[in-house]
Amino acid sequence: MSTAATPAFDSSLASCRPVLDPGFVPAVAWNRLYRRVAGETSGARDVAVSLERPDGTVFRWNSLMLPDAAEHAEINLRYLERILKFLLWQKGGNRIRIAGAPELAAKLGLIYSADGDRAFDWDFIGRKIFGGGISIEAAEADDLPEANDQVMPLGRHLDGCRIGFDLGGSDRKCAAVIDGEVVFSEEVVWDPYFQSDPEYHLEGIHDSLKRAAAHLPRVDAIGGSSAGVYVNNEVRAASLFRGVSEEDFEKHIRGIFGTLKERWNGVPFEVVNDGEVTALAGSMALGENAVLGVAMGTSEAAGYVDGSGHIRPWLNELAFAPVDYRDQGPLDEWSGDRGCGVQFFSQQGVARLAPLAGFEFGDMPFPEQLVKVQEAMKGGDDRARKIYETIGTCFGYSVAHYADFYEIRNLLILGRVTSGDGGDVIISEAEKVLGQEFPDQSIRLVVPDEKTKRHGQAVAAASLPAKG
Repeated sequence: MSTAATPAFDSSLASCRPVLDPGFVPAVAWNRLYRRVAGETSGARDVAVSLERPDGTVFRWNSLMLPDAAEHAEINLRYLERILKFLLWQKGGNRIRIAGAPELAAKLGLIYSADGDRAFDWDFIGRKIFGGGISIEAAEADDLPEANDQVMPLGRHLDGCRIGFDLGGSDRKCAAVIDGEVVFSEEVVWDPYFQSDPEYHLEGIHDSLKRAAAHLPRVDAIGGSSAGVYVNNEVRAASLFRGVSEEDFEKHIRGIFGTLKERWNGVPFEVVNDGEVTALAGSMALGENAVLGVAMGTSEAAGYVDGSGHIRPWLNELAFAPVDYRDQGPLDEWSGDRGCGVQFFSQQGVARLAPLAGFEFGDMPFPEQLVKVQEAMKGGDDRARKIYETIGTCFGYSVAHYADFYEIRNLLILGRVTSGDGGDVIISEAEKVLGQEFPDQSIRLVVPDEKTKRHGQAVAAASLPAKG
């Protein structure tokens, strides 16, 4: 993309070109060029955005932007829309107010509507998570609410007899923990995705809790994690329950953890997204804070522990956050958007790059394609290496992009895509990008050790609630 008033905003922004994806336009480089140009342009303006939730949580963001002029219209919209998209999936909210750019507020209101290009976001974030579609309106700067982003006082409570669990798509993991030491753990196979009966889910989770409790003299607290969005222990959106009807979801699933808490005599009971617990486990194992955890698996999952060691009430659904700004970037078929993280840092990303590397997998499922690429990498196949090099280069730029929105001192890397020799290549290429392009960044890329992988998640989950 280019305009008469600005330099070219295209792949020339990337000094380190992804070998299989040379058209990649790093979001971080695009945004920084835009802000530099705005800073050098007469008449540039301050623009502020508030993202608000029904419970009173408020997030704020502001930036210098180019003037409201015809020659800047397209590039201004691109900048603010991509930033808003990132903020919606990083932090979350369904009432958006924009000060300083009324013409963009009107356009974004159409884009993020039930019939707009971002109808998926309007419905998923707005209706499913926060109970009402996204609304976007222009406002005066003085009318924007102050930030109200409270930390969640969860985690690092190791005293007493606790149960920690993690709900996955193929198994339920559960552990009994006494004063921070795991005394029992197990995985129970289940198949939750297409179960329509809410009792299947309720009784399955309850059964795992009972199995763990049998190894404790008492139960002081229960903590859990699962993929999905959880707000105040309520299930707002989670693929585990996709088979349950909307009526039964509202009646039985939304408050399922409240029901379980009642069964366990009201002991402190906390459930959060599994990415948050992964980041917390990494933080506890490293003895470090400011940890962003990114798992490259079926999708791209993320979690965050801030510089003070706290979990914050953010969504951190980076699979839907844009990292590539080219006009014809890879399309996410679910959300209908282009250039989002899931197309780069997941099994899906491997499958997208495989034919570009010369593999012919046809309709083979993504997990099987990943296994084939991993086997090829182990056998020294240069085609596989190029896939991992491409992921690593794109990831290096994306880590720098994430650092514009998060305080990051440690980035925890997990997931099936990063296992084996390919994971080493991803890290090496990402570190090369960070070193060459962003020498001012001081971010350590870390792979968790086997003990953290084996028991860290359970201990971190069990530590979520404070004892009553």
